Amino acid sequence: MSEADASTRDRDEQAPLFEPFLRPARLQGARFRAYRILFHHDTPIERWFDIGLIVAILLSVLVAVLDSVGAVHARYARELLAIEFAFTVLFTIEYALRLWCLERPWRYARSFFGVIDLLSLLPMYLTLVFTSAHFLIVVRVLRVLRIFRVLQMARYQSEAAVLLGALQRSRRKILLFVCTVVVLATVFGALMYLVEGPEHGFTSIPRSIYWAIVTMATVGFGDITPKTGLGQFITSIIIIIGYGIIAVPTGIYTAELASGRAAARRGRECERCGERDLSAVARYCQRCGERLGDEGGAPRP
Repeated sequence: MSEADASTRDRDEQAPLFEPFLRPARLQGARFRAYRILFHHDTPIERWFDIGLIVAILLSVLVAVLDSVGAVHARYARELLAIEFAFTVLFTIEYALRLWCLERPWRYARSFFGVIDLLSLLPMYLTLVFTSAHFLIVVRVLRVLRIFRVLQMARYQSEAAVLLGALQRSRRKILLFVCTVVVLATVFGALMYLVEGPEHGFTSIPRSIYWAIVTMATVGFGDITPKTGLGQFITSIIIIIGYGIIAVPTGIYTAELASGRAAARRGRECERCGERDLSAVARYCQRCGERLGDEGGAPRP
C-alpha cells in the first residue's frame, strides 16, 4: 500500500459522526479505492464523482417531473422511460458498490443515506407491477443531501454542536412560548367565533383558531376576514401581538447561543503562557503559538 493510501486510511479511522459504519480498517486494493471514491471527497476524482452523481440524480428527477406533464408524456413516453431505466440501472450499480466496499454493509443499509438510496431504486422496479409508482422516483431528490459532503460540511461539526447545544438548552423556554401562542390562538379564536359568527365565515371554533394562528403569524391568507367593527379591532390587536411574538424565540435562542460561546471561551487556557481568551475550536494559542490540547473541543489535525 502506498503512503497516500496509508495517510487516507489514518484519516478514515476517525469517521464522521453521521457515518459511524465507515471504518475500512481491513479493506484492501479495489475495495478500498471504491470506498474512497464513493464515500469521500478529498481528491479531485472523489469530488468529481460526487458532483457527477448529484447531476445524475437531478436529471433523473427532472425526467420524472417531465413525464408527469401530459403533452410531454404523450410524445416522449418511450424515450423518458428508457432514460429512467438507464438511471435506475446506474444507481443500482452504485448502491451495490457501496455495500460491496464496506466492512459493515448492513449498517449502511439501515442508515439514513442507505435507506434513501434504496427507496430511490424501488419505484422504477415497482412500475413493473404498479404503473403509478413511477412518479415516486422524485424521492431521489433527497439524495442531493450528499452535496454536504462535497462542500466538506463535516469540518463544521463543532459549530453545529454549538448551535444544537443552544437549541437544547433553550428547549423549555421555547416550549413554554409555543404553549403560550397556542393558548392565545385558542382564546382569540373562540372570541372571534362569538363576535363574527358563521355568517362571516367563522363557522366553528377550530376554523376560528385556524384564522387566529394565520393572523398571529402575520401570514393572513384572506380566506376568512372579519366584517364587524369589534372583530376588526380584535384582529388589529392580534396582528400587533404577532409582530411582537416573532422576536421572542429568536431572542431566547440568541441569548443561549451567546452564553454557550462565552462559557466555551472561558474554558480554554494555554498551558504555556496562561492566555485565557481562546476560541473553543482553536488549535494553537493566539499569543504564543503553543499547540492546544483537545479538552476544549479543538479538532485534531
